[in-house]
Amino acid sequence: MKKLLRSDAVQTLLGWLLGIYIRLILHTVRWTHVNLERVEPVLASPQDGAIALFWHGRIPLCLATAPQWWRKHTKAMISPSSDGQFIATALEMAGFPGIRMSTAKPGDAAKARQAVAALREAVTHVAGGGALVITPDGPRGPNEVIAPGALQIAKRSGQGVYLMGIAAHPAIQLSGWDRIMFAAPFGRGAVVWDGPLHAPKDIDGAAAEAMLADWSARLSALTRRAEAMVGRPQSAAASTAPH
Repeated sequence: MKKLLRSDAVQTLLGWLLGIYIRLILHTVRWTHVNLERVEPVLASPQDGAIALFWHGRIPLCLATAPQWWRKHTKAMISPSSDGQFIATALEMAGFPGIRMSTAKPGDAAKARQAVAALREAVTHVAGGGALVITPDGPRGPNEVIAPGALQIAKRSGQGVYLMGIAAHPAIQLSGWDRIMFAAPFGRGAVVWDGPLHAPKDIDGAAAEAMLADWSARLSALTRRAEAMVGRPQSAAASTAPH
C-alpha cells in the first residue's frame, strides 16, 4: 500500500487535489492579516530578498499568504522525498516552484552533494531579490522547532526572515507529528506577520542555537495569536506574540 501511495501517478493525483483545495481555501475563507506592513517594504523592492517561514502543519492554509508572495519571484523549499512530491506539485500549480532540499544522513555522500547544491540555489535565489517560503520544522519534525537550514540561508544571503502564524476555524486538525490543519471553506482565517529578522554572517554554535530557539518561540506565538483571532482552541500553550 505504501509503495502504491508513493507511485508517480498517485503523487500527481494527490498534488492536483491539494492544489485545488488550497486554492479553494484561499478564495472562500475570510482572511484577516495583522502586521502586514512589516513585509510591505520587501514586497515593493525588487532588489531585496526574503525568507518566509510558517509551520509544516499549516501547509493546507499556506495560500493565505500567496497574494503577498505572488508579488515577488517566490520559490518554496520542499523535501525531495516521494512524500514531498505531491506538495511540490500543488505549490507549483499555485505559482511557487520548488527547490528540493533535505538534510543528508552521515555517510550519504550523494545526498550531501544534493543538499549543498540546493542550499547554494536557495541562497543565490534569495540574495538576488527572490523570496523563499520554508516550513522549517518539516518534513519530519520535531513539531514547531526551526531546523538550522533556514538560519544558514538567512546568514549566507544576508536577507531578512519573515514569520507567518496561520490559523483558520472551523478546521480539522489531525493527530500526526505536525498537527496538520485542514480548514473548512467559508470560515475565518488569520495570518499574523513578524519580521524582518536577521542572522549575523558570523553566528554559530550556541548563539545560533539560541537564535533558532527565539525564532521558533516567536513563530509559535504568532500561530497561537492567529488561532485566538479566529476563535479556535489553541493547539499549544499560549504566549505573547510581537506587536
